[in-house]
Amino acid sequence: MFKELWQQVVRFYQWRKERKAERKRRYRQMTFPQKVVAWVRSLAGAFIVVVILNGLAVAAFEVPTGSMENTVMAGENLFVNKFIFGPSTPQIIPLFNIPLPYYKLPPLRDPQRGDVIVFIYPGDRDEVKPKEFMYYLKRCIAVAGDTLLIRNDSVFVNGQFMPFPKHAKFLPTPDDPSRIFPPGKGWTRSNYGPLRIPKKGDIIHLDADNFIEWEIFIRREGHDVDFRLGEVYIDGKPTTTYTVERDYVFGMGDNRNNSLDSRYWGFIPKENVVGTPLFVYWSWEKTDLNGNPLPLLKRLTRIRWSRLGTIVR
Repeated sequence: MFKELWQQVVRFYQWRKERKAERKRRYRQMTFPQKVVAWVRSLAGAFIVVVILNGLAVAAFEVPTGSMENTVMAGENLFVNKFIFGPSTPQIIPLFNIPLPYYKLPPLRDPQRGDVIVFIYPGDRDEVKPKEFMYYLKRCIAVAGDTLLIRNDSVFVNGQFMPFPKHAKFLPTPDDPSRIFPPGKGWTRSNYGPLRIPKKGDIIHLDADNFIEWEIFIRREGHDVDFRLGEVYIDGKPTTTYTVERDYVFGMGDNRNNSLDSRYWGFIPKENVVGTPLFVYWSWEKTDLNGNPLPLLKRLTRIRWSRLGTIVR
């Protein structure tokens, strides 16, 4: 039996060797244009494989801002586990950042409170759609059906205090309550809510007092909404209620006073969550203290060696 197995191995090795020699022979006989075409086909094939893997399993993500410091730092590159929250077909055309229609497979599990999540940015508070396709990184603070309350920077979910993340920061930076979501509430980033995170099937009662709070939300779910003659109209029909069609989560940065997050632009559709970071594979300072880009040689002197391999939690 061992002899037969060894013979199979030898035959396979000989076949591989002959196949490789035949490919070299054919390549030598090619004209220059044929060689160019062969190289383009090889590169295209490799590119397609990378795009598919990027959508299905693991993707690379660059941290653009310091909103999650000191859990992750601006200028760090992370590997992101996309399989856990549902692998998908490619969401953008690489290099051109053009969004594509995509199909998402069922997740292994849903985002949970405390997860660090990467998601497709839903847009600014007053935008139905973002100006450009972007991935954001925040911590999931509350999930669909939860009630969120922030008092003096302390976070409470369903009445229970949510401990601060291990590396959370509170910098003394100015706040602009006029930018807070939802408009008209008069909340601040440090004293916010109570607010229920929308859950599929929730019924929202609409009237003149709260129309401004829910207008963009309803439009993001794909409906026309208007307020005229004292009544709310959805898709041209007068109504006093709206039934939520998707589940949502609420995200905040660990750098609590230096983070534009759900407190400013609203809920994150659960389907927009694409993954959770695994670890840091590269880290350096890309800008100076004033936010100006550093030249390459300067960046090389500011590599954060101690951060390489850091597990993100």
